[in-house]
Amino acid sequence: MGCGRVGSTLAKGLEDRNHTVSVIDSNPDAFRRLGETFNGVKVTGYGFDRAVLTEAGIERADAFAAVSSGDNSNIIAARVARETFGVQTVVARIYDPGRAEVYERLGITTVATVRWTADQIMRRMLPAGAEPDFRDPSGTIRIDQISAPTNWIGTRTVDFQEHTGCRIAWIDRLGEGILSTRESVIQEGDTLHLVMREERAPQVYVLIKEGPVAE
Repeated sequence: MGCGRVGSTLAKGLEDRNHTVSVIDSNPDAFRRLGETFNGVKVTGYGFDRAVLTEAGIERADAFAAVSSGDNSNIIAARVARETFGVQTVVARIYDPGRAEVYERLGITTVATVRWTADQIMRRMLPAGAEPDFRDPSGTIRIDQISAPTNWIGTRTVDFQEHTGCRIAWIDRLGEGILSTRESVIQEGDTLHLVMREERAPQVYVLIKEGPVAE
């Protein structure tokens, strides 16, 4: 539900991955964002209306996303999809982070737009290691994103991992994600995605700052 910038991008992304998609929006002009190549179903109406949801194929749906610009509409639609039609995978975009926490407790996965955006900006403003990109639910493992440290450029990734005690999950290089091998070397401009235990993070960053051991 919702064919704004988020909804249209999501719909096209799902279709590109070979999923069948139905899009609901109260404004028929919004479907222009989908482009001429979109092959899914377009339904004009409100996503919390049962008849509209039925027309869109909710009874056959594996998942439902409510990503309109209104918190109330998104939550109502998400609850109807889950409670009336039994869709198990339901996601709602919520601008109010306080309300998002409430609905998370009701079993509706929410993406709190304001909180998410603030977190992303904060991670890019604070020094490396201050805030991870991800923590597992137990708080044991974290994933951090850092720019390739100058003192490690030209060093093999296996040496970096052995010295720091963390693992390189993948590297962003020239707009492409790559997995490191024993022959991989850290290059200028790389972005490293590091996996480490939470309690070791301070030590990992000390070792990164120290640089490789001179032979």
